[in-house]
Amino acid sequence: MRADLKPPSAETLSRFAAIAGEKGALTAAQDTEPYLHEWRDLYHGRTAMVLRPSTVAQVSAILKLAHDERIAIVPQGGNTGLVGGQIPSETGEEIVLSLDRMKAIHAVDAAGNSLTAEAGTTLKSIQDAAAAVGRLFPLSLGSEGTCQIGGNLATNAGGIHVLRYGNTRDLVLGVEAVFPGGEIWNGLKTLRKDNTGYDLKNLLVGSEGTLGVITAATLKLFPRPAEVTTVFAGLPSLDAAGQLFSRAFQSAGPLLTAFELIPRVLLEFVFAHAPQTRDPLADPHPWYALFEVSSPLPEGLAERVTMALLEDALEKGIVSDAAVAASEAQTQEFWRMREAMSDVQKHKARGVGAGIPHPALHRRGQRCRDAYDPRGAPSAVRTFRRWEHPFQRVATKGHGKGRVSRAMGRGRGCGARHCSMFRRFDQRRARHRPHESQNARKREKPFGNATDAQDQICVRSARYPKPRQAPIELHANGLSTREH
Repeated sequence: MRADLKPPSAETLSRFAAIAGEKGALTAAQDTEPYLHEWRDLYHGRTAMVLRPSTVAQVSAILKLAHDERIAIVPQGGNTGLVGGQIPSETGEEIVLSLDRMKAIHAVDAAGNSLTAEAGTTLKSIQDAAAAVGRLFPLSLGSEGTCQIGGNLATNAGGIHVLRYGNTRDLVLGVEAVFPGGEIWNGLKTLRKDNTGYDLKNLLVGSEGTLGVITAATLKLFPRPAEVTTVFAGLPSLDAAGQLFSRAFQSAGPLLTAFELIPRVLLEFVFAHAPQTRDPLADPHPWYALFEVSSPLPEGLAERVTMALLEDALEKGIVSDAAVAASEAQTQEFWRMREAMSDVQKHKARGVGAGIPHPALHRRGQRCRDAYDPRGAPSAVRTFRRWEHPFQRVATKGHGKGRVSRAMGRGRGCGARHCSMFRRFDQRRARHRPHESQNARKREKPFGNATDAQDQICVRSARYPKPRQAPIELHANGLSTREH
């Protein structure tokens, strides 16, 4: 914790409780427990109180009091994050701020293609509200039934349709937020063409709670596609995935709405731990592509484009085998495999994923894969000293738009220690394992120039490996910031 912050006193806790109301302040262990660990049980924390405000005015009063009393606040959304940023530290000196009671949908405008909702609204509720008026909110995640739109905005979530619709930042027209000192900024608007002043909206989206707490947002809606064709294809190599993606992007253009690259090792995780899934293809393949082509016109265009692409790819050996969904149920079955990849992490790896092929991903991913044999045993790689071997296998993932990240299993190698995922993980490990000896810390220092003390001062986000510098001084005004 920062030196200028302090633990909440009993008097301060009572003032927080008075602001949030009887239902908005949790102190009993059985009530706060769900907010103190993420769903894989990898990160655990402690807190004296969980605050659940129901209005933006209450959020403002809470942050103002925290600012005045120098109390650290940890904003939390649906608690579906995989890097522990939403979990308070083990000191118990941080207060959790959850917006799960702020879940009203204020307006759905089909003619204007917009929707306004509070930050605690689940992504699935927003999708359903859009579908009820014949519109589409295209952000789609495996955790959409639990994750909240405030957290999606704070982390600038990508989702499976980022190719066609962009990241969450591209789906937002305006936001409402509360800054650390308690000031409320109402930037909710439906105007699409706006070149006036500073774009505070885009500063807040993706800021992971470092600049303020997002309390509501106005979102873009789109026409629903008239037809969708979904394909699950087996590929002979990683290079073939890149070729297939290039051909699909060239032939389908904006009709290509999703393209996910999946290594065989991930499917093995899914088939072993998600009983409702099965392999759509008869034989195993080293790599797979799950992609979707959609059309606004019900004239069979999506199917024609897809079949032409597959025929050409099969003839040239780019695709070894493929299955085309013949019904909505089969489409859901394909995507269920992809969504289950997060669930299986609790059984096998600390981070696995799938993503869009990228030239850098080809080279780096192959180096990582070459560092391990097909069964996952280490091949001339150094493992973490404290971890026993139960699993050492690597998976790669990318989020499109040139951004590539890597999620490792229990082990690392391939000379890729510069990867930002490693820096993030080292810092998380140092923060959530205070019982480790100082000698152990010295032997395995976090990457970058951050010391343990600086780790407590830096932005509470897994995405930034180094402490934030000026002008990000807002989190000195009473917030120990973490992602939603």
